[in-house]
Amino acid sequence: MEPVIMLADCQSFYASVEKAAHPEYRDKPLIVAGDPTRRSGIVLAACPIAKQYGITTAETLGEALGKCPDVVVIRPHMQTYIDVSLMITEIFESFTDLVEPFSIDEQFLDVTGSLSYFGSPEEIARRIQVKVMMYTGVWIRVGISSTKILAKMATDIWAKKNETGIFTLPKSDVETLLWPQPINKMFGVGSRMTAHFQRMGLATIGDLGSLPLPEFKRKLRARMGRNSDIQAELFWQTANGIDQSPVKPSSHDVQKAIGHQMTLPRDYSKPQEIDVILLELSEEVCRRSRAKGYMGSVVAAGAQGTDFDRPTGFFHQMAVPDPTNITMEVFTAAKTLFYTHWDRLPVRRLGVTLSKLVPDDQYQLTLFGNREKERKLERVTDAIRHKFGTTSILRASSLLKAAQARDRSVKIGGHYK
Repeated sequence: MEPVIMLADCQSFYASVEKAAHPEYRDKPLIVAGDPTRRSGIVLAACPIAKQYGITTAETLGEALGKCPDVVVIRPHMQTYIDVSLMITEIFESFTDLVEPFSIDEQFLDVTGSLSYFGSPEEIARRIQVKVMMYTGVWIRVGISSTKILAKMATDIWAKKNETGIFTLPKSDVETLLWPQPINKMFGVGSRMTAHFQRMGLATIGDLGSLPLPEFKRKLRARMGRNSDIQAELFWQTANGIDQSPVKPSSHDVQKAIGHQMTLPRDYSKPQEIDVILLELSEEVCRRSRAKGYMGSVVAAGAQGTDFDRPTGFFHQMAVPDPTNITMEVFTAAKTLFYTHWDRLPVRRLGVTLSKLVPDDQYQLTLFGNREKERKLERVTDAIRHKFGTTSILRASSLLKAAQARDRSVKIGGHYK
């Protein structure tokens, strides 16, 4: 028996949660958007009514207001969305114990073992829709197939467009249903890759999927270079609905690295301003590492330029002498990396990562310096922040105009809680 895999997607998730919380906006166009005075002032979600005015996600708030001046604008409440997402996960788990979050508003379910209890896949999908709507006010669209990749495309291409919000894409119908679709409808194919494929004469998913894999590899290699073979195989397997990965609830349990990135409210070009952000990033990475009981022996730092449409920047790493989760040690390494590779052009995003993690109860005593004293001091400050809030103790540099720690303390993922 083939597996029965579902991809359940929440329609306009943030906007749906806000409408459920504000019934007075039920029949009004509504969008969730970031702070309009910053670069984050973009549309994060638009309800179906707002989309009828042509409003789309990722456009600026100004563009949205130009299309519909009367649209209701709500600032995001990320903690609420996380709570609702977890509630929806619990609902899915009442149908199967094989639930794998794909994003905050999308989750995979393997319901193969649930058919004898809850009925056909379509019946299970309808039950899920009713239960989630009843408990959260969010409408769920469900794609059904025998692999995760086909379930995902069944949702994106068909279930999101039809009235029932449910679509089944059997593996046997890939050639008749999936292959006629335009190449940009294939999962993982963005605008740039679409342009590459069209120049290669591949207009539909079937144009790619019907090619023998060696031939497609040769074509992509000629277009993108010798290192494109793995990418070619992934695209070819996607076009043919091949996906061996199971639905694994624990797939994200293994911690391989701890990192933190920050999109800045303006261009930063002065070293003294950049240092403030690198220190705040290093402190956050080390605080999270200590909370999880890890140290790392590889520090990475990266930056992105001011043009997000044509990204520029770098990401490099270096080994440190001993595994660490001490802020100033990570900060020193991050600064070395940044100033070694920075082209002196303004930056809009910075990031610091600690990897090659080991338990923090296994560390090397060094002859020089006083790491144990620093370690104890940082654990004390961690405890104070945990009890009284992240801004209860701040470095003096975090009071400077360039700093972001105070502002981001009231946000989750860069958005307000």
